[in-house]
Amino acid sequence: MPIWNPQIETLPRKELKELQLRKLKKTVQYTYENVKFYRDKLDAMKIKPDDIKTLEDIRRLPYTVKDDLRENFPYQLFATPMKDVVRIHASSGTTGKPTVVGYSRGDLEMWAEAIARLASAGGVTADDIAQISFGYGLFTGGFGLHYGLERIGAAIIPVSSGNTERQIKIMQDFSPTVLICTPSYALHILDYIKEMGISPEKDLKLKYGLFGAEPWSESIRAELERGFNFEATDNYGLSEIIGPGVSGECLEKNGMHINEDFFFVEVIDPETGEWVKEGETGELVITPLGKETLPLFRYRTRDLSHIDESPCACGRTTARIMKIRGRTDDMLIVRGVNIFPSQIEEVLLKIEGVAPHYQIVVDRKNNIDTLEVWVEANEIVFSDEMKKLVALEKLIIDRLYVQLGIKVEVKLVEPKTIERSQGKAKRVIDKRKI
Repeated sequence: MPIWNPQIETLPRKELKELQLRKLKKTVQYTYENVKFYRDKLDAMKIKPDDIKTLEDIRRLPYTVKDDLRENFPYQLFATPMKDVVRIHASSGTTGKPTVVGYSRGDLEMWAEAIARLASAGGVTADDIAQISFGYGLFTGGFGLHYGLERIGAAIIPVSSGNTERQIKIMQDFSPTVLICTPSYALHILDYIKEMGISPEKDLKLKYGLFGAEPWSESIRAELERGFNFEATDNYGLSEIIGPGVSGECLEKNGMHINEDFFFVEVIDPETGEWVKEGETGELVITPLGKETLPLFRYRTRDLSHIDESPCACGRTTARIMKIRGRTDDMLIVRGVNIFPSQIEEVLLKIEGVAPHYQIVVDRKNNIDTLEVWVEANEIVFSDEMKKLVALEKLIIDRLYVQLGIKVEVKLVEPKTIERSQGKAKRVIDKRKI
C-alpha cells in the first residue's frame, strides 16, 4: 500500500528527532509570545523559551489539563486573533463547560495532511468512496476525516450519524468502500444488517473500516472484520489536540503510527508525572508542534498506552501508539481493586454465545461496593434450555474472577436489551456517583 508522504513517514529516526526539536523550540517561543496563560506560567517557573535546548527539556514545561481549557473558556488560550480563526469546534460539555478548539487556515492544512496519512495507511486511495458516519457539528470527528479524505482524492458521502436503516440503504445504493464511525456504532449497524438478511460480502462493496473516538479491543476488531468482511483499523486523536489525526494504524495493525512531525508524545506515570521506561504503559501526554490557534504544552490525555519505536513492516519509521488500554478517569475502584472496562470486554468477547454488547453497573449496598455486568446472550443461547444459560453465566463469572480477582455478579439479558450507541458507547453506570 503506498505511503502518502514518504519524505516524512520514512524519515530516519535521528532526522525525525532533529525535526521535532526544531519545531518544539519554535512552538515554545511562539506560545510564550502569544498566549498570556503560558507566559505567566513559564515566568513563575523562571523558564524562558531559550531554556529548551533538547527534546528532554520538554519536561521543564508545565502540564496542561482539560480544566485549563475550561477555565479559559472560550478563547483565552487562542494564540491568533479571531480574524485569523476559520473554524471552531468544541466538546459536548456534559461534565462542565465545553472545551473550545480553534483552527487557523494553517491548522486546517496540517489537520488534512495528518488525516491523509492515516487514511492512506488504513488502505484508502483516490479510487475509494468513503461513508462518514461520524456526526458533523461541533464534534471534530466528521469534519476531521472529511477534509483529509478529500486530500487523498476519495469520494465522500457525508451521511453523519444516526438513522441506521438509512445508513445501510446508502451502503447498498452508493456502494461505499470505506466506513468511518465509532466501533460501537459499526457493531450496531452490523446488527441491523444481519436482521435485514444482507450479506456484506455479496451485497455491499466495503473494503475498509476506519474507527476511532473510543477504545476498542482486538475482539471487537475480529467481530467487525468477520461481520463486514473488510479490514478494520484504529486511529487516535483528541479534540483538544486537533481531533482525529494524531495517529493511525497501517494494515499491519501493529500500533498507530504517530504523525511525529506534528505531535510530540510522552508516556508518563499518571501518579508521579515522570517519564516511564521505554515500552512501559502509562498516560499519554501530547504537545502539538506548529499549531497556530491553540498551541498547548504537554496536554494530559488521561489515555493509557505505550509507545513502540521499532521498525514497522509497512516501511514507516514513525513511532506507534499501541492499543489504548483505557483512561485513568475510566478506572473503577471496586472493593480496593483497580478495574478497567477493557479488561471485562476482553473476557466477554472470548466466550462463545455472548454478543458484543454489555453494560457495567457499579453500586454500593450496605457500604460495600458491588459490580454487576449485564451481558447479552445471542439468540441461540437465549432460546435454549435454562441450565445452559446458568452454565454460561457461571463460566462468565469464573473467567471474570480470574481476570479481576474479585467476584462479579453477571446478568444475562435477551438480545437487543442493552441500549445501542450512535456515537461513543456508554459502557459504565456508576451509581455510587449519582
